[in-house]
Amino acid sequence: MSFLATANPPAHGIEPAVANDGFFPAVDCEALRTDIRLDGTVTAARLKLAVVDAMLAVNGELQQWRATQEQAGHATLASVPAASLAGESAKVHQYRKAIYAHVGASLAEAYRDMDTLPQGAGKEARVMGGLETRVDAFHQQLRWAIADMQGKSRVIAELL
Repeated sequence: MSFLATANPPAHGIEPAVANDGFFPAVDCEALRTDIRLDGTVTAARLKLAVVDAMLAVNGELQQWRATQEQAGHATLASVPAASLAGESAKVHQYRKAIYAHVGASLAEAYRDMDTLPQGAGKEARVMGGLETRVDAFHQQLRWAIADMQGKSRVIAELL
């Protein structure tokens, strides 16, 4: 048996899924909390706000792509042709990954506070450096998930 200590364990069974716009799927906050390892420090209300913000941002970025899919006769993201892995559309998985990455980045940015950093021996710089790396990783995952959904390259470089 293993023991995982958390500063503030989250309550279970009290966070409903956040409904989406009908084309894109709802987001299960408890699954999100587990998947990106959020403890109870992030309140249910704050998590819901972050999820709605992520939906607005990701849905907005995918607006033209969505219009193309709807014109092709696909009423929901799950009906867009894609590989099915573990009983789920790859497009749905990629969308959820984009939402989770957006939420992870925004919460990591919102909860960084110098008052909570350890003092002395350069620890502040190490903690802030680790946090910046984590935020950057979430932003990279977000960009890649959106590119993958649209069938675009993850690389946005051009030869001069």
